[in-house]
Amino acid sequence: MRAVFIWPLLLVLLGGCASAPERGQPSEVESLQDAEGLQQSQASGPVESKDVNDPFEGFNRAMWTFNWEVLDPYILRPMAVAYADYMPGFARTGLLNAAVNLEEPVNTVNNLLQGKVGDSMVSMGRFLVNSTIGLLGTIDVASEMGLTREEEEFEEVLGVWGVGAGPYLMLPALGPRDVRGGVSMYVDSAYFPLDDLAWQLSLARRFIKALETRVSLIQQEQLINNAVDPYAMVRNIYLQNLEYRIKDGEVEKSEQEAELEEDIDAYLDSL
Repeated sequence: MRAVFIWPLLLVLLGGCASAPERGQPSEVESLQDAEGLQQSQASGPVESKDVNDPFEGFNRAMWTFNWEVLDPYILRPMAVAYADYMPGFARTGLLNAAVNLEEPVNTVNNLLQGKVGDSMVSMGRFLVNSTIGLLGTIDVASEMGLTREEEEFEEVLGVWGVGAGPYLMLPALGPRDVRGGVSMYVDSAYFPLDDLAWQLSLARRFIKALETRVSLIQQEQLINNAVDPYAMVRNIYLQNLEYRIKDGEVEKSEQEAELEEDIDAYLDSL
């Protein structure tokens, strides 16, 4: 079973992810598939992450409530709906492609720091191709040439080097984080060309990605609202996905998780 079924809720209120290509949608936005699998998994309750380090749970739950019940319905969701309804598809695609293209040098360095020389060269090639032939990254020419995006954050580098994630945090507006990830965000933003962007462009880049993230979640809102404990579910999904990314998908499953995936596979096969 693909681990993609745990991804959609991870994207809640994050300012930096995007969805997979869909006809008429931005090509870099991650696909939100397997909703049936998510619904089935929630029937049994959220799968607990193996090592939950959440010493600030009281504060984190308060921030989750603020994010999901105040910021989202009154600010982020209305803006995302308006963006999806009134911004032409080709413009959304171009803006998002340009935003993620600026991160390719980050991917280049972080892949190299993990010893992934081939992926590092691919990331460098994508940046050069899309920044020139692709008109400053607005057109993803590199993907058409077979150069697929190899996204890596400095947090994954630290994880591979054995640095622990530290306590889990739910931050106002920013959503789920961990201490190691907070350090990673600062380091990644110091790479060229992100460190050279005027603050207006830097803010616009994050804003575009946040809007696309929220647009991609509109059809998945009920999964969160119907959860027995939305906070715990999002936390566990975040921690599971963090481990998945650091280990490049090679994670050991608990017996409960293995049984759950078998049940979901059987359900999807019966559809």
